[in-house]
Amino acid sequence: MERKVSVVPRGSSAKRERQYEHIKEGAEKRGVSERRAKEIAARTVNKERARAGESATASRTSTRDPKSAPQRGGERSHSGARGPTRDQLYAEAKKRGVDGRSSMNKQQLAKALGY
Repeated sequence: MERKVSVVPRGSSAKRERQYEHIKEGAEKRGVSERRAKEIAARTVNKERARAGESATASRTSTRDPKSAPQRGGERSHSGARGPTRDQLYAEAKKRGVDGRSSMNKQQLAKALGY
């Protein structure tokens, strides 16, 4: 027997519940799986709650980030703390036809690609 559990934390306002549903439906329309859509919606709503001071705890990045999640629009996704990996840079160099790429290290690849 499956129990229905609300992903939005207890004490969330009706506005946050609507926001969660809106984000989840939008993600599903874009072809994202239901599970991933729920995750995206929950993370976005939780971050917005933290920014608005509605949650008991909040990370520094949640409260001090100058852009909200919708404004940022995935601008930091897939780059990680240190940018693309050497393998990602190598693949891009191969696609662009950079000569000598096989003997280059990460920094050299980044420089050759203009990162």
